[in-house]
Amino acid sequence: MFTRREMLAGSTALTVVSVLPARAQTGTNHEVQMLNKGTKGVMVYEPDFVTAAIGDTVTFIPTDKSHNAESIKGMLPEGAEPFKGKLNEEITITIEKEGVYGVKCTPHYGMGMVMLIAVGAPGNMEEARAVKHPPKAKKLFDELLDAVPAA
Repeated sequence: MFTRREMLAGSTALTVVSVLPARAQTGTNHEVQMLNKGTKGVMVYEPDFVTAAIGDTVTFIPTDKSHNAESIKGMLPEGAEPFKGKLNEEITITIEKEGVYGVKCTPHYGMGMVMLIAVGAPGNMEEARAVKHPPKAKKLFDELLDAVPAA
């Protein structure tokens, strides 16, 4: 006879195995938590910088309430689709273009709740740097954009 713990462990292992083939076909999924408090302070995405490849996905997880993920006009590669998640709801985007993607939490943008996704050659860096932001968001974006590897 199996104990309850052994049965639960076995069902968890089966779940993990069944998910792996789907992820292998679609690229890497990068999980980003939306937090009231994280390692870098309050109202943050963790991580706040993701290096992705075309075909990867990024899933924004509302770990704490009252957050969303929205693309920032002027901080998307040419031809990339803008996105806006609803408050308290998970959203997954698929990366289809090279460049940098600026992301904000709509209600906490002024508090500096922003993050950056870098994909391949950062062809839209100049445009991304030209976007105006509230002071705290601008400070963090300056640091994140400086961290993007040159093509």
